[in-house]
Amino acid sequence: MSALAAWAELLRVSALVTVPGDALAGAASVGLRPNRRTALAVGASLCLYEVGMALNDWADRDEDALDRPHRPIPSGRIAPGAALAAAGTLTAAGLTLAARAGRPALATATALAATVWAYDLHLKHTGLGPPTMAAARALDLLLGAAATAYRAPGAATGPAGTAGRPMRQALPHAALLGAHTYAVTTISRHEAHGGPSAVPLAALAATSALGAIAARTRAARNRPSAVLARPGRGRGTQSPSGPRTVGPGAQPLTWRSCISTLPRRGGTGELLRPPPAPPASHNPALRTAHWAAEQFATPAGIAAAAYLHTAAKPYLHAALNPSPPLTQRAVGSGIKAMIPLQAALAARAGAAGTGAVLLALAPLARRLARKVSPT
Repeated sequence: MSALAAWAELLRVSALVTVPGDALAGAASVGLRPNRRTALAVGASLCLYEVGMALNDWADRDEDALDRPHRPIPSGRIAPGAALAAAGTLTAAGLTLAARAGRPALATATALAATVWAYDLHLKHTGLGPPTMAAARALDLLLGAAATAYRAPGAATGPAGTAGRPMRQALPHAALLGAHTYAVTTISRHEAHGGPSAVPLAALAATSALGAIAARTRAARNRPSAVLARPGRGRGTQSPSGPRTVGPGAQPLTWRSCISTLPRRGGTGELLRPPPAPPASHNPALRTAHWAAEQFATPAGIAAAAYLHTAAKPYLHAALNPSPPLTQRAVGSGIKAMIPLQAALAARAGAAGTGAVLLALAPLARRLARKVSPT
Protein backbone atom coordinates (compact mmCIF):
# COMPACT_ATOMS: atom_id res chain seq x y z
CA MET A 1 0.00 0.00 0.00
CA SER A 2 2.86 2.38 0.73
CA ALA A 3 4.33 1.69 -2.72
CA LEU A 4 0.98 2.39 -4.37
CA ALA A 5 0.63 5.61 -2.39
CA ALA A 6 4.10 6.68 -3.50
CA TRP A 7 3.28 6.07 -7.17
CA ALA A 8 -0.07 7.83 -6.79
CA GLU A 9 1.78 10.82 -5.39
CA LEU A 10 4.43 10.73 -8.11
CA LEU A 11 1.86 10.49 -10.91
CA ARG A 12 -0.51 13.07 -9.34
CA VAL A 13 -3.52 10.80 -9.79
CA SER A 14 -5.83 13.48 -8.40
CA ALA A 15 -5.09 15.62 -11.47
CA LEU A 16 -6.00 12.81 -13.88
CA VAL A 17 -9.65 13.85 -13.68
CA THR A 18 -8.73 17.04 -15.53
CA VAL A 19 -7.39 15.16 -18.57
CA PRO A 20 -10.36 13.46 -20.34
CA GLY A 21 -12.08 16.81 -20.83
CA ASP A 22 -9.39 17.88 -23.28
CA ALA A 23 -10.32 15.19 -25.81
CA LEU A 24 -14.06 15.60 -25.19
CA ALA A 25 -13.85 19.37 -25.66
CA GLY A 26 -11.84 18.74 -28.82
CA ALA A 27 -14.55 16.43 -30.15
CA ALA A 28 -17.22 19.04 -29.38
CA SER A 29 -15.22 21.79 -31.04
CA VAL A 30 -15.43 19.99 -34.40
CA GLY A 31 -19.18 19.42 -34.01
CA LEU A 32 -19.00 15.64 -33.53
CA ARG A 33 -20.13 13.26 -30.84
CA PRO A 34 -17.47 11.26 -28.97
CA ASN A 35 -16.76 7.91 -30.59
CA ARG A 36 -14.35 5.00 -30.23
CA ARG A 37 -11.43 7.07 -31.49
CA THR A 38 -12.23 9.73 -28.91
CA ALA A 39 -11.86 7.08 -26.20
CA LEU A 40 -8.48 6.11 -27.66
CA ALA A 41 -7.45 9.78 -27.59
CA VAL A 42 -8.49 9.98 -23.93
CA GLY A 43 -6.31 6.96 -23.16
CA ALA A 44 -3.36 8.48 -25.02
CA SER A 45 -3.84 11.78 -23.19
CA LEU A 46 -3.86 10.06 -19.80
CA CYS A 47 -0.64 8.20 -20.61
CA LEU A 48 1.17 11.28 -21.89
CA TYR A 49 -0.01 13.37 -18.94
CA GLU A 50 1.50 10.82 -16.58
CA VAL A 51 4.70 10.94 -18.62
CA GLY A 52 4.97 14.60 -17.70
CA MET A 53 4.40 13.88 -14.00
CA ALA A 54 6.99 11.09 -13.74
CA LEU A 55 9.54 12.88 -15.88
CA ASN A 56 9.06 16.11 -13.93
CA ASP A 57 10.04 14.53 -10.63
CA TRP A 58 12.91 12.63 -12.22
CA ALA A 59 14.36 15.79 -13.73
CA ASP A 60 13.85 17.81 -10.51
CA ARG A 61 15.07 15.18 -8.08
CA ASP A 62 18.11 17.22 -6.96
CA GLU A 63 16.06 20.40 -6.55
CA ASP A 64 13.31 18.53 -4.71
CA ALA A 65 15.88 17.07 -2.31
CA LEU A 66 16.33 20.63 -1.00
CA ASP A 67 12.86 22.18 -1.41
CA ARG A 68 10.50 19.17 -1.29
CA PRO A 69 12.27 16.28 0.46
CA HIS A 70 8.93 14.60 1.16
CA ARG A 71 8.33 13.78 -2.51
CA PRO A 72 8.62 10.12 -3.57
CA ILE A 73 12.03 10.25 -5.28
CA PRO A 74 14.04 12.35 -2.78
CA SER A 75 12.42 10.48 0.13
CA GLY A 76 13.64 7.18 -1.36
CA ARG A 77 10.20 5.63 -1.83
CA ILE A 78 10.68 5.44 -5.61
CA ALA A 79 14.01 4.98 -7.37
CA PRO A 80 14.94 7.56 -10.02
CA GLY A 81 15.47 4.81 -12.60
CA ALA A 82 11.99 3.45 -11.97
CA ALA A 83 10.44 6.88 -12.57
CA LEU A 84 12.38 7.31 -15.82
CA ALA A 85 11.41 3.82 -16.98
CA ALA A 86 7.76 4.58 -16.21
CA ALA A 87 7.97 7.75 -18.32
CA GLY A 88 9.36 5.80 -21.27
CA THR A 89 6.78 3.02 -20.96
CA LEU A 90 3.89 5.47 -20.71
CA THR A 91 5.16 7.35 -23.76
CA ALA A 92 5.12 4.17 -25.83
CA ALA A 93 1.65 3.29 -24.54
CA GLY A 94 0.28 6.74 -25.35
CA LEU A 95 1.64 6.73 -28.89
CA THR A 96 0.29 3.22 -29.47
CA LEU A 97 -3.21 4.26 -28.45
CA ALA A 98 -2.99 7.37 -30.61
CA ALA A 99 -1.86 5.31 -33.61
CA ARG A 100 -5.02 3.20 -33.31
CA ALA A 101 -7.06 6.42 -33.52
CA GLY A 102 -5.62 7.36 -36.91
CA ARG A 103 -2.63 9.04 -38.50
CA PRO A 104 -3.63 12.62 -37.59
CA ALA A 105 -4.02 11.58 -33.96
CA LEU A 106 -0.62 9.87 -34.01
CA ALA A 107 1.03 12.95 -35.49
CA THR A 108 -0.57 15.17 -32.84
CA ALA A 109 0.34 12.78 -30.03
CA THR A 110 3.94 12.63 -31.25
CA ALA A 111 4.16 16.41 -31.13
CA LEU A 112 2.59 16.35 -27.67
CA ALA A 113 5.05 13.75 -26.38
CA ALA A 114 8.00 15.71 -27.76
CA THR A 115 6.68 18.86 -26.10
CA VAL A 116 6.34 17.10 -22.74
CA TRP A 117 9.87 15.68 -22.83
CA ALA A 118 11.37 18.98 -23.97
CA TYR A 119 9.58 20.87 -21.20
CA ASP A 120 10.61 18.57 -18.36
CA LEU A 121 14.20 18.00 -19.46
CA HIS A 122 15.17 21.53 -20.44
CA LEU A 123 12.57 24.22 -21.12
CA LYS A 124 10.87 24.24 -17.73
CA HIS A 125 13.37 26.61 -16.12
CA THR A 126 13.67 28.92 -19.11
CA GLY A 127 11.47 31.67 -20.47
CA LEU A 128 9.94 29.15 -22.86
CA GLY A 129 8.51 27.11 -20.00
CA PRO A 130 4.99 28.62 -19.77
CA PRO A 131 4.39 28.78 -23.54
CA THR A 132 5.63 25.20 -23.92
CA MET A 133 3.25 23.94 -21.26
CA ALA A 134 0.43 25.93 -22.85
CA ALA A 135 1.23 24.33 -26.20
CA ALA A 136 1.12 20.87 -24.61
CA ARG A 137 -2.38 21.40 -23.27
CA ALA A 138 -3.57 22.88 -26.55
CA LEU A 139 -2.16 19.87 -28.40
CA ASP A 140 -4.06 17.60 -26.03
CA LEU A 141 -7.35 19.19 -27.09
CA LEU A 142 -6.32 18.98 -30.75
CA LEU A 143 -5.56 15.29 -30.21
CA GLY A 144 -9.20 14.69 -29.32
CA ALA A 145 -10.35 16.70 -32.33
CA ALA A 146 -8.04 14.87 -34.74
CA ALA A 147 -9.01 11.43 -33.43
CA THR A 148 -12.76 12.10 -33.45
CA ALA A 149 -12.86 13.62 -36.93
CA TYR A 150 -10.61 11.04 -38.61
CA ARG A 151 -12.08 8.85 -41.34
CA ALA A 152 -10.00 5.88 -42.34
CA PRO A 153 -9.26 5.36 -46.06
CA GLY A 154 -12.18 3.53 -47.62
CA ALA A 155 -14.72 4.78 -45.07
CA ALA A 156 -18.20 5.46 -46.36
CA THR A 157 -18.37 9.05 -45.11
CA GLY A 158 -15.98 11.89 -44.69
CA PRO A 159 -12.71 12.75 -46.41
CA ALA A 160 -10.53 9.66 -46.30
CA GLY A 161 -7.65 9.88 -43.88
CA THR A 162 -7.86 13.63 -43.32
CA ALA A 163 -8.72 15.95 -40.44
CA GLY A 164 -7.43 19.30 -41.68
CA ARG A 165 -10.62 21.32 -41.56
CA PRO A 166 -11.77 19.99 -38.14
CA MET A 167 -8.34 20.78 -36.74
CA ARG A 168 -8.74 24.39 -37.84
CA GLN A 169 -12.16 24.49 -36.20
CA ALA A 170 -10.65 23.32 -32.91
CA LEU A 171 -7.84 25.89 -32.85
CA PRO A 172 -9.80 28.67 -31.05
CA HIS A 173 -10.75 26.36 -28.18
CA ALA A 174 -7.22 24.98 -28.03
CA ALA A 175 -5.94 28.57 -27.75
CA LEU A 176 -8.30 29.32 -24.84
CA LEU A 177 -7.23 26.19 -22.97
CA GLY A 178 -3.59 26.99 -23.68
CA ALA A 179 -4.01 30.54 -22.34
CA HIS A 180 -5.36 29.20 -19.06
CA THR A 181 -2.49 26.73 -18.83
CA TYR A 182 -0.01 29.54 -19.46
CA ALA A 183 -1.47 31.50 -16.53
CA VAL A 184 -1.32 28.51 -14.17
CA THR A 185 2.24 27.69 -15.21
CA THR A 186 3.48 31.21 -14.53
CA ILE A 187 2.16 30.93 -10.97
CA SER A 188 3.61 27.44 -10.47
CA ARG A 189 7.13 28.74 -11.09
CA HIS A 190 6.92 30.49 -7.70
CA GLU A 191 5.13 27.85 -5.60
CA ALA A 192 8.30 26.76 -3.76
CA HIS A 193 9.46 30.19 -2.55
CA GLY A 194 6.59 32.55 -3.35
CA GLY A 195 6.87 35.41 -5.81
CA PRO A 196 5.64 38.85 -6.80
CA SER A 197 1.98 39.73 -6.49
CA ALA A 198 1.87 40.78 -10.13
CA VAL A 199 1.99 37.14 -11.31
CA PRO A 200 -1.25 35.87 -9.71
CA LEU A 201 -2.84 39.26 -10.38
CA ALA A 202 -2.12 38.90 -14.11
CA ALA A 203 -3.45 35.34 -13.98
CA LEU A 204 -6.63 36.66 -12.35
CA ALA A 205 -7.10 39.17 -15.17
CA ALA A 206 -6.50 36.47 -17.78
CA THR A 207 -8.96 34.14 -16.06
CA SER A 208 -11.64 36.84 -16.04
CA ALA A 209 -11.18 37.43 -19.75
CA LEU A 210 -11.21 33.71 -20.53
CA GLY A 211 -14.37 33.20 -18.50
CA ALA A 212 -16.15 35.98 -20.40
CA ILE A 213 -15.07 34.50 -23.74
CA ALA A 214 -15.98 30.94 -22.80
CA ALA A 215 -19.47 32.04 -21.73
CA ARG A 216 -20.29 33.24 -25.22
CA THR A 217 -21.68 30.52 -27.48
CA ARG A 218 -20.82 30.38 -31.14
CA ALA A 219 -23.39 32.49 -32.97
CA ALA A 220 -25.05 30.86 -35.95
CA ARG A 221 -24.28 32.63 -39.17
CA ASN A 222 -27.65 32.94 -40.88
CA ARG A 223 -27.68 34.39 -44.34
CA PRO A 224 -30.75 36.45 -45.31
CA SER A 225 -33.02 34.52 -47.66
CA ALA A 226 -35.88 36.99 -48.11
CA VAL A 227 -35.81 39.01 -51.31
CA LEU A 228 -37.75 42.22 -51.91
CA ALA A 229 -40.09 41.61 -54.80
CA ARG A 230 -43.25 42.97 -56.28
CA PRO A 231 -46.33 40.82 -55.92
CA GLY A 232 -46.59 38.51 -58.89
CA ARG A 233 -46.98 34.99 -60.00
CA GLY A 234 -44.09 32.61 -60.16
CA ARG A 235 -40.82 32.47 -58.20
CA GLY A 236 -38.08 35.03 -58.35
CA THR A 237 -35.27 34.41 -60.80
CA GLN A 238 -31.85 35.91 -61.08
CA SER A 239 -30.92 37.24 -64.50
CA PRO A 240 -27.32 36.45 -65.40
CA SER A 241 -26.71 39.99 -66.61
CA GLY A 242 -29.19 42.12 -64.70
CA PRO A 243 -31.17 42.61 -61.49
CA ARG A 244 -33.49 40.08 -59.91
CA THR A 245 -36.97 39.73 -61.44
CA VAL A 246 -40.17 38.07 -60.26
CA GLY A 247 -42.33 35.86 -62.44
CA PRO A 248 -42.63 35.78 -66.21
CA GLY A 249 -42.44 39.21 -67.80
CA ALA A 250 -41.96 41.03 -64.46
CA GLN A 251 -40.21 44.38 -64.31
CA PRO A 252 -36.68 44.54 -62.85
CA LEU A 253 -36.54 45.47 -59.17
CA THR A 254 -35.04 48.86 -58.31
CA TRP A 255 -34.82 50.89 -55.11
CA ARG A 256 -37.52 53.25 -56.46
CA SER A 257 -39.92 50.38 -57.13
CA CYS A 258 -39.31 48.91 -53.68
CA ILE A 259 -39.90 52.23 -51.91
CA SER A 260 -43.09 52.77 -53.85
CA THR A 261 -44.61 49.66 -52.25
CA LEU A 262 -44.05 50.84 -48.66
CA PRO A 263 -47.17 51.80 -46.67
CA ARG A 264 -48.02 55.51 -46.54
CA ARG A 265 -50.32 57.66 -44.44
CA GLY A 266 -53.63 58.12 -46.18
CA GLY A 267 -54.00 61.39 -48.10
CA THR A 268 -50.56 62.77 -47.22
CA GLY A 269 -48.19 60.41 -48.97
CA GLU A 270 -45.94 60.38 -45.86
CA LEU A 271 -44.18 57.10 -45.22
CA LEU A 272 -45.30 55.25 -42.12
CA ARG A 273 -42.41 54.76 -39.70
CA PRO A 274 -42.16 52.22 -36.89
CA PRO A 275 -42.55 53.56 -33.34
CA PRO A 276 -39.30 54.71 -31.75
CA ALA A 277 -37.39 52.13 -29.75
CA PRO A 278 -37.46 52.58 -25.98
CA PRO A 279 -34.41 54.48 -24.75
CA ALA A 280 -31.57 52.33 -23.49
CA SER A 281 -30.69 52.57 -19.85
CA HIS A 282 -28.03 55.13 -19.07
CA ASN A 283 -27.04 53.33 -15.89
CA PRO A 284 -23.76 51.45 -16.48
CA ALA A 285 -24.49 49.09 -13.58
CA LEU A 286 -27.83 48.06 -15.08
CA ARG A 287 -26.29 47.55 -18.50
CA THR A 288 -23.53 45.40 -16.98
CA ALA A 289 -26.04 43.34 -14.99
CA HIS A 290 -28.19 42.83 -18.08
CA TRP A 291 -25.17 41.73 -20.10
CA ALA A 292 -24.03 39.31 -17.39
CA ALA A 293 -27.52 37.82 -17.11
CA GLU A 294 -27.59 37.18 -20.85
CA GLN A 295 -24.08 35.73 -21.02
CA PHE A 296 -24.16 33.45 -17.97
CA ALA A 297 -27.73 32.12 -18.27
CA THR A 298 -26.68 29.46 -20.81
CA PRO A 299 -25.00 26.06 -20.30
CA ALA A 300 -21.70 27.57 -21.42
CA GLY A 301 -22.25 30.53 -19.10
CA ILE A 302 -22.97 28.30 -16.10
CA ALA A 303 -19.77 26.32 -16.70
CA ALA A 304 -17.81 29.55 -17.22
CA ALA A 305 -19.16 30.89 -13.92
CA ALA A 306 -17.98 27.69 -12.21
CA TYR A 307 -14.57 28.18 -13.83
CA LEU A 308 -14.32 31.71 -12.49
CA HIS A 309 -15.48 30.61 -9.04
CA THR A 310 -12.85 27.85 -8.90
CA ALA A 311 -9.84 29.91 -9.97
CA ALA A 312 -10.49 33.57 -9.20
CA LYS A 313 -10.60 33.54 -5.40
CA PRO A 314 -7.33 31.57 -4.86
CA TYR A 315 -5.61 33.80 -7.42
CA LEU A 316 -6.75 36.88 -5.52
CA HIS A 317 -5.52 35.44 -2.22
CA ALA A 318 -2.13 34.67 -3.77
CA ALA A 319 -1.95 38.20 -5.15
CA LEU A 320 -2.68 39.70 -1.72
CA ASN A 321 -0.23 37.36 0.01
CA PRO A 322 2.13 35.56 -2.44
CA SER A 323 3.44 33.12 0.16
CA PRO A 324 4.34 29.55 -0.83
CA PRO A 325 1.21 27.96 0.75
CA LEU A 326 -1.21 30.37 -0.96
CA THR A 327 0.71 30.16 -4.21
CA GLN A 328 0.53 26.36 -4.12
CA ARG A 329 -3.19 26.59 -3.39
CA ALA A 330 -3.62 28.90 -6.38
CA VAL A 331 -1.82 26.41 -8.61
CA GLY A 332 -3.98 23.55 -7.39
CA SER A 333 -7.13 25.58 -7.98
CA GLY A 334 -5.93 26.50 -11.45
CA ILE A 335 -5.48 22.82 -12.26
CA LYS A 336 -8.96 21.95 -10.96
CA ALA A 337 -10.41 24.87 -12.93
CA MET A 338 -9.48 23.01 -16.10
CA ILE A 339 -12.64 20.91 -15.70
CA PRO A 340 -15.26 23.71 -15.74
CA LEU A 341 -13.30 25.44 -18.51
CA GLN A 342 -13.44 22.27 -20.63
CA ALA A 343 -17.16 22.03 -19.86
CA ALA A 344 -17.66 25.64 -20.96
CA LEU A 345 -15.76 25.04 -24.20
CA ALA A 346 -17.85 21.94 -24.97
CA ALA A 347 -21.11 23.75 -24.24
CA ARG A 348 -19.88 26.76 -26.22
CA ALA A 349 -19.55 24.48 -29.25
CA GLY A 350 -23.10 23.19 -28.79
CA ALA A 351 -22.40 20.00 -26.81
CA ALA A 352 -24.29 20.93 -23.64
CA GLY A 353 -24.57 17.27 -22.60
CA THR A 354 -20.81 16.78 -22.74
CA GLY A 355 -20.36 19.98 -20.76
CA ALA A 356 -22.73 18.74 -18.07
CA VAL A 357 -20.87 15.42 -17.79
CA LEU A 358 -17.54 17.22 -17.45
CA LEU A 359 -18.92 19.64 -14.89
CA ALA A 360 -20.05 16.67 -12.80
CA LEU A 361 -16.39 15.59 -12.50
CA ALA A 362 -15.43 18.73 -10.55
CA PRO A 363 -16.53 17.40 -7.11
CA LEU A 364 -14.52 14.22 -7.71
CA ALA A 365 -11.44 16.29 -8.49
CA ARG A 366 -11.87 18.22 -5.25
CA ARG A 367 -12.19 15.03 -3.18
CA LEU A 368 -9.12 13.45 -4.77
CA ALA A 369 -7.10 16.64 -4.27
CA ARG A 370 -7.67 16.34 -0.51
CA LYS A 371 -5.92 12.95 -0.53
CA VAL A 372 -3.20 13.47 -3.16
CA SER A 373 -1.87 16.91 -4.06
CA PRO A 374 -2.30 17.76 -7.76
CA THR A 375 0.92 19.83 -7.77
